[in-house]
Amino acid sequence: MKTFSAGSGGFSLGRLADDFRQIDPNDPGVWPVAPKAVLLLVLLIAALFGAWWFSWKDQFEQLEQKQSEEIKLKDEWVSKKRQAVNLGEYQKQLAEIDRQFGALLKQLPNRSEMEALLVDINQAGRGRGLQFEYWKPGQEMVRDFYAELPIAIGLTGSYHDFGQFAGDIAKLPRIVTLRDLTVGLNKDGGLKMDLTAVTYRYLDEEEVAKQRREKAAKETKK
Repeated sequence: MKTFSAGSGGFSLGRLADDFRQIDPNDPGVWPVAPKAVLLLVLLIAALFGAWWFSWKDQFEQLEQKQSEEIKLKDEWVSKKRQAVNLGEYQKQLAEIDRQFGALLKQLPNRSEMEALLVDINQAGRGRGLQFEYWKPGQEMVRDFYAELPIAIGLTGSYHDFGQFAGDIAKLPRIVTLRDLTVGLNKDGGLKMDLTAVTYRYLDEEEVAKQRREKAAKETKK
């Protein structure tokens, strides 16, 4: 079996340790081979680390940035592609919404047609044999493109007549909603029904322009 001895031809850990203990830090030129090799290795590692820190590190960061940009661009491309694929469907939906809105708008009378609508409501009640105890139009409430006119109505008659009256109102070509319905007995012991009929009309161009001006003025004050 081969052994390591302190002889001139062998490797001695003790001699290696002595080489490191006896080195002069101020004169590396006279160092033994082993300490010089270790010093060169340390300097090489330091040089490689310095090169990475000052050069490669920036390149790695740029690479990560480019990868992030690539992912972002891919996501944008996929999103735009989906929008392009669904563009036809979106256009169909928009056209359907416009059609429905136009049909709904046609059910709203203008200012000059409101009187005829009120006559239709009155005739619907009298046509079913109902008696009007009172008819009290309220304050008109203006919305974005239409206005609401609530009318407090008191009727007397039978349950059957009340039901038919409500059905006739629903069949009118104009939109009328019935709210706050209550049924009770009047002074004579007959049935009475109190309700609020809400009629709607669309605003003319002048009224819409006024609404927009008032809305803009309120937003400016905020």
